[in-house]
Amino acid sequence: MWGDVVGMGVGAALDALVGDPRRGHPVAGFGRFAGAVERRLYKPSRRAGVAFIAVTVGAPVAAATVAARLTRDRPLARAAVTAAATWAVLGGTSLRREATAMADALERGDVDQARERLPNLCGRDPSHLDEKELARATVESVAENTSDAVVGPLVWGAIAGLPGLVGYRAVNTLDAMVGHRSERYRTFGWAAARLDDLANLVPARLTALLTVLAAGQPGQAARAWWRDGDRHPSPNAGQCEAAFAGALGIRLGGRNIYAGRIDHRPHLNEAGRPPEPTDIRRAARLSTVVGLAALVIAIRARR
Repeated sequence: MWGDVVGMGVGAALDALVGDPRRGHPVAGFGRFAGAVERRLYKPSRRAGVAFIAVTVGAPVAAATVAARLTRDRPLARAAVTAAATWAVLGGTSLRREATAMADALERGDVDQARERLPNLCGRDPSHLDEKELARATVESVAENTSDAVVGPLVWGAIAGLPGLVGYRAVNTLDAMVGHRSERYRTFGWAAARLDDLANLVPARLTALLTVLAAGQPGQAARAWWRDGDRHPSPNAGQCEAAFAGALGIRLGGRNIYAGRIDHRPHLNEAGRPPEPTDIRRAARLSTVVGLAALVIAIRARR
């Protein structure tokens, strides 16, 4: 397995040093492929959504399985392919860069620029958000995406190697594309949303556990996670957000607006104070530590 181990380590280092490629990102290419499949298969039914998932997840997983078999006895080639895949599926550095840019804008008092940047992090309507609400949205995105963009790929890479890396990113990308509760995707996107929930059951809870262990006040983080992790409508996002809220001593949750739809989320760590721009930087640093710990665990597990 040393080809997988070295490849995951090199890929994570590339993400840390370079971040996402500015052009020709493989995930963007996958998105175009999924869009083309959707245009052919779309019907407002769960059955069509299941067929869509079978094609769009099955194709990259099959290709990764073939690549893994072809490099089974060629460890250098396996390391190179795994490094490229790991770099492509990890998004921790880009996540932290976006969060830091939000913190910079808010600390300058440039709320308009912060509102313009928020769609790079989440789908929330930023038009009426003030400084504290923009900070809250950013910290919540950092918490959730530490699982989705860092811990999740590493967990599935440890479990299933190259197909696990590729398959997880495909599932997570499809959930972002069709898994939301719009009129078009209410039934068609059901399979994507449920599969993403299943794929993230372990990564989200590992993210929360590592957050507790990395917190300056682990008892406070653990209590918030235990008390509030299941209050969120998502079975997974609440685990990460509650742990981050406790670790940072802040309150998350509240009123969100998505494409005109108002969503009232329960408060997480209600005794905490409202987030401030400086908490975005603290959340980014916490995300870095959690990501490094997850990488160590994934490498050791894959050995």
